[in-house]
Parts: sequence; structure tokens; C-alpha cells
Amino acid sequence: MLAVHLRDARRDRLVLVAALAALSAVAWLALVAWAGSPAGRYLHHDEAALPPAIGAALFTAGWVLMILAMMLPSSIPLVVVFAGLVRRRPAPRSLVGLLLAGYLLAWAAVGLAAWLLDRGIHAAVDAVPWLGAHPQVILAATLAAAGLWQLTPLRDRCLDACRTPLGFVVARWRGVSPRREALAMGIAHGWFCVGCCWSLMLVMFGVGLGSLAAMLALGIVTAVEKNAPWG
Repeated sequence: MLAVHLRDARRDRLVLVAALAALSAVAWLALVAWAGSPAGRYLHHDEAALPPAIGAALFTAGWVLMILAMMLPSSIPLVVVFAGLVRRRPAPRSLVGLLLAGYLLAWAAVGLAAWLLDRGIHAAVDAVPWLGAHPQVILAATLAAAGLWQLTPLRDRCLDACRTPLGFVVARWRGVSPRREALAMGIAHGWFCVGCCWSLMLVMFGVGLGSLAAMLALGIVTAVEKNAPWG
């Protein structure tokens, strides 16, 4: 194996992008297979018959797969910038892996929160029959919350952070404790990504994680929004 300083940086970038794209493709295939299996109903957050811990674990697993499929492609520019920064350090691949792990940890926490929210809504519907008779109220509130968030300054700030991967990495990398900093940067990027995209995820959650066509459409919207100046 060539020493790091002798390797072609452009080739390393291409390999990394291909690996990330392949990971996203595998996640899509896993979601398609899951949706077509007898357990596909769990992608629609339909785990009421399961113990809460198992239901939460299944939902969070499906959520993380969805993030790998939908959101990872939009984060490739930041991962590439970070990989270029640490390529001369010992074990650069493990640092990139920690960055991705932190990113997924942030989104997994959001997935668990979404599951808890869903359980709370079901409990409210059971307790208030009027809500059960008027589900459009819940849908309207979901769309209103998503739409209003799109207009807030905080959401714009999160989007700006996602659109400037070089500035984001340079502002957070000191190199003093590489592994801890890589994980912390991944978590921070995940939360900024949540900040600019949670409203779209809320819509996704409302239509159900099993709607693969909707997931693909929202994934394309997210990639354009995060990476195009006019998005």
C-alpha cells in the first residue's frame, strides 16, 4: 500500500464519493426489500402490537436507513472536504467513519423523537375522539409547522452552514483530539442538517416511511436545497 503522501488525492476523492454513493444505493435497496417484505408495515410506523422497545428500535433502524438513502448524498461535499483535510493523518478512514457515525447519531436521535411523537399523537387520538374523527386537523398542523419553519431565520442559518462545507470543517477542526473532533463534527453537521431539513422530514413522517416515491422526491429536493445557491 502506498504511503498517504504518495497517493493521488483526486483518485482518493473519487473512491470516497463512489463508496458513499454505493452506501446510499445499498440503503435504497434495503428499504425496497423491507417495504416488500411482511415486515414492511413497520416502515409506516405501524408497530402498535410490538413491545415499545422493539417498536422504537425497528422504527429507528428504518429511519437511519432512510437517512442513508436520502440525506447522505447531500452531505457528500462536506465528507469529501473533511477527508481531504485529514488524509495525511494516521488512520484517515477511521476519522471519516467517525464523522459519518456522528452524523447518523444525530439523525437517529431525531428518529427516536419522531417515534415518541407518533406514540403521543396516537394516545391523543385515543383520548380525544374528535381528533380521530378529523385526521385532517393533524395533517394540516403538520404541513403548517413544516411550512412556517421554512421561513425562519434559524432555518436559514442552518442551511447556510450546510452550503459551506469548507467553512464548516475549518471552523470546527483543531486536530488536537482527532477522533473526538471527528465525531463531534459529525454530530454538529447532523444537527445543522436537521435544522434545515426537519420540516421536510416531518412531511415524510406524515406520509409514512414506506412511501419510497415520496422519499426519493424529498431526497432530490433536499440535495438541491442544501447544495445549490438558488435551492
